[in-house]
Amino acid sequence: MPDALAPPANDALPLQTRSELRFLTCGSVDDGKSTLIGRLISDTSGLHDDQIDALRDDSRRFGTTEDEFDFALLLDGLEAEREQGITIDVAYRFFATPRRAFVVADTPGHQQYTRNMATGASNAELAILLVDARKGLVEQTRRHAAIVSLLGIRHIVLAVNKIDLVDYAEARFREIEAAFAAFATPLGFHSVVAIPLSARRGDNVAAASPRTPWYAGPPLLAHLETVETGLDAAEAPLRFPVQWVNRPNGDFRGFAGTVSSGRVAVGDPVVVAGSGRTSRVARIVSLGGDLPAVSAGRSVTLTLTDEVDLVRGDVIVDPRRRPTVSRRFAADLVWMDDAPVTAGKRFLLKIGTATVPATVARVADTLNVESLRRDPADRLDLNAIGRVEIEVAQPVAFDSYAENRHTGAFILIDRSTLRTAAAGMVSEGFDAARDVHRHAETVTPAARAGLKAQEPVVVWLTGLPGSGKSTIANIVESRLIALGRHTMLLDGDNLRQGLNADLGFDAAARSENVRRVGEVAKLMADAGLIVIVALVSPFQADRTRAAALLPEGRFLEIHVDAPADLCRQRDPKGLYAQADAGKLMNLTGRDQRYEPPQDPALVLRTGELSPEQAADRVVSLVLEKV
Repeated sequence: MPDALAPPANDALPLQTRSELRFLTCGSVDDGKSTLIGRLISDTSGLHDDQIDALRDDSRRFGTTEDEFDFALLLDGLEAEREQGITIDVAYRFFATPRRAFVVADTPGHQQYTRNMATGASNAELAILLVDARKGLVEQTRRHAAIVSLLGIRHIVLAVNKIDLVDYAEARFREIEAAFAAFATPLGFHSVVAIPLSARRGDNVAAASPRTPWYAGPPLLAHLETVETGLDAAEAPLRFPVQWVNRPNGDFRGFAGTVSSGRVAVGDPVVVAGSGRTSRVARIVSLGGDLPAVSAGRSVTLTLTDEVDLVRGDVIVDPRRRPTVSRRFAADLVWMDDAPVTAGKRFLLKIGTATVPATVARVADTLNVESLRRDPADRLDLNAIGRVEIEVAQPVAFDSYAENRHTGAFILIDRSTLRTAAAGMVSEGFDAARDVHRHAETVTPAARAGLKAQEPVVVWLTGLPGSGKSTIANIVESRLIALGRHTMLLDGDNLRQGLNADLGFDAAARSENVRRVGEVAKLMADAGLIVIVALVSPFQADRTRAAALLPEGRFLEIHVDAPADLCRQRDPKGLYAQADAGKLMNLTGRDQRYEPPQDPALVLRTGELSPEQAADRVVSLVLEKV
């Protein structure tokens, strides 16, 4: 039996007394990630006779190391991986030394599986980035470095593997070390330790190698045992996402969940992030009995001293260090879906225990992994990394990912397939002042709607100038009034005489015009009204932003669709004639593009329908909703 495979002496301390380090290995295909972890497990925990026999047999059948043990096979458990010789899933392994316990994620190297690599990085504190000494830095090396930086990992081991295949050349190692240092400077890592090693032969893995006398640093295992990552969730502000409202009987009402960060004790003041309601912790209930205090990672049930209305998805927080609560925020996405994402696409967003409808309002840029430059973009393709703006249907509580990885991370879920489409990291919130500091309402939108005996809704008519929006909107309102409904008509032309008189017609001014109208429509919907908006609103992202202000199903986007030549022929306001004469600039449909709705509630082709017929269809749709 080779010495490296022998079980070590049983002098380890109990696991519960050791600190824990979560790390991942990443790099390009065939850089030796699985082999390295297999070697670490073997050198620290040893293998028993049955494991050695299985490894010997697998090495003969699937191995790539001739007559030697192929340590990668300790991790490549999927048959597909063994046949292809690559890792296609995230494999988690556990091992320990007398000084520390480890949880390691072996992540895929091929670009096709970058999404899996992002999953493995989400809970890691350190990343081992492997580089083949023969190849040096490749695109996937840079991609993985950028991803782990975005995911908040601040400690890197640059493992220059297969150093034996370049005759243990110090010059080659120093060249790769310098190249990565130059590349990684903008990524903000707190520590980067470069180690020359051979995972296959064990050089500088668990012990210093005599074949690299020029290397004076620690072997990999010694560094992993001693590195201080500084990630202590218990020191962060209290964040307790409510998983479940526990009401076993009429005398008990508690809020079950896991303390994602910080600590909480009986008697502590707390606040509900969304509503702003304050209280104090009355009890901390656990399976083994009540506790005086708990820290991050503990699952408990909290009871409060006051009757506070809470539901799944609410977050109980420290009143002195509150998160942002907003409907809008900017985030970095690692895009994981085969279909690209563009502005206007709708998803379910899961952040903490809350799941809410969300829309990608804008794609701002994409990260060039070669140069780390952010290039303007209007879409993200598979495996791309980019900055977007997110709109959600109701305010959610979050911190920036840089401040708190637990409350700054989210996923986007495809609404039709329920597959995860993206992993996201919040960078900053918008409208925070409006959302965080709002007063709790004593008269709610539901109460106002109940007084009017109707469900509020915003009917948003969009289309080219001359398509018939205003004409249809007037008929719709008249018919709803005749049916006893409470309405308000917001016509674009009228609004530009007052509220938006200061705005022009360039793209930025048009976006601001739609933003203001959307806010007014929301306030009127909160008053319980059926709000009818007739507005060109040419850009999908602006209409999506307006829709995100309303609860799901309360915004009806209607495309008043008429060919441009028909609109020009009608020209009821003389706009096209003025534009042709040079007296009007930026006319939509002539000088400026119009983006038709991607998923309208209704399409009215006014070249085929009379205004009355079109209005009948709108009224029927509204009556279904109210």
